[in-house]
Amino acid sequence: MDRTRTVIMGAAGRDFHDFNVAYREDPSTEVVAFTATQIPGIADRRYPPELAGPLYPAGIPILAEGELERVVREGRVDRVVFAYSDVEHETVMHAASRALASGADFELLGPRSTMLDSTRPVVATGAVRTGAGKSQTTRYLARLMEQAGLVTAVVRHPMPYGDLVAQRCQRFATYADLDRYETTIEEREEYEPHLDAGRIVYAGVDYEEILRAAEKEADVVVWDGGNNDFPFYRPDLFVVVADPLRAGHERRYHPGEINTRMADVVVVNKVDSATAEQVAAVVDSIRVMNPRAAIVKARSTLALEGGDIAGRSVVVVEDGPTLTHGGMTFGAGIVAARRFGASEVVDPRPYATGELRGTLEKYPDLDRLLPAMGYGDIQIRELEAALNAAPADVVLAATPIDLTRILRLDKPVVRVRYELEEVDGPGLRTLVEPVIARAKADPRPASA
Repeated sequence: MDRTRTVIMGAAGRDFHDFNVAYREDPSTEVVAFTATQIPGIADRRYPPELAGPLYPAGIPILAEGELERVVREGRVDRVVFAYSDVEHETVMHAASRALASGADFELLGPRSTMLDSTRPVVATGAVRTGAGKSQTTRYLARLMEQAGLVTAVVRHPMPYGDLVAQRCQRFATYADLDRYETTIEEREEYEPHLDAGRIVYAGVDYEEILRAAEKEADVVVWDGGNNDFPFYRPDLFVVVADPLRAGHERRYHPGEINTRMADVVVVNKVDSATAEQVAAVVDSIRVMNPRAAIVKARSTLALEGGDIAGRSVVVVEDGPTLTHGGMTFGAGIVAARRFGASEVVDPRPYATGELRGTLEKYPDLDRLLPAMGYGDIQIRELEAALNAAPADVVLAATPIDLTRILRLDKPVVRVRYELEEVDGPGLRTLVEPVIARAKADPRPASA
């Protein structure tokens, strides 16, 4: 049989999932390479044979996306599959043009081809863009179901930047698990708040294996999507977060527009930070694109933990992905500095070196802050050095993690905590009630 020679364009997330569910056991397809972008240090690796399966005894090379044309031409590639998220529609079509001009077809795999079915009810969160407020929405939904007496397991969108075999199916229940799996700052940002709440988190590479493990200990599986990707699991309730500070992006970004059109509920967040006109524009857009979706308005409430910043100078560190491929120029840290009376926001950019300086040069519009870049030890040490060098009284940390666990800082750290607060709409408690009822009507076996 002639096999369709295929390249999957990705960023160490959906690309691996799409391969696992659509191509790994397909004898008519031969995946000759993954290409990688967005995340530093993931190119020039190999998807290992332990995960790739018997059709790929040598594994599959992971190459830089810049090599796409060469790989297509020299590898006689028939098909290029696009499989990463939070990019403008124009970016997707540029990728398509590169593939087509090189002689390959171009494809996107949709929800029907890639969503797995669960034996437990699934509540999924997604977003229009990175940094819209999806993580706090996930935490809020999990609390609602836990208050109803249900056990939840959160399954987080993949971030496998290390040993892929070791990361095949990861279960996080304690801080020791974060250390054991050598998690990056980005991973800790997503996992730590759930661990603080006593919640189990799963992540990794093989999401079928992860799902089956989570089903054994949860009444409800909560899918916490990454970037603005659509869920890997078929949801009973799909809640999507929109950001009026980026009004119009619900129509212009992939796959955020897919999420907007598929959503059962759209949470329009940050209504206290956006203008009334921005909020109205997003609401009107949602009603046109998805008139069946319930619309809930919300805000992210800010609180300081670890001290006061009034009258003190601060150096701000923010959640990294929100500022990089999320496209925001500021986040909760800058907002908190203004709201809670900091005397000065010290510009940390002159003190950045190495890869951190390179990130700041790539995103020159960032507002006097450092993104919490920490994909490896070098980046972690560079972030530590820049924060220590900045002449400020306080590190104002608006990343969801406790930075003092991984950075040695010579000044006090005040954390910015942010949680979802509903302002207007039908109420997420009411909207999630059918899922709660289904979970209670079909309890897990006692042996699970």
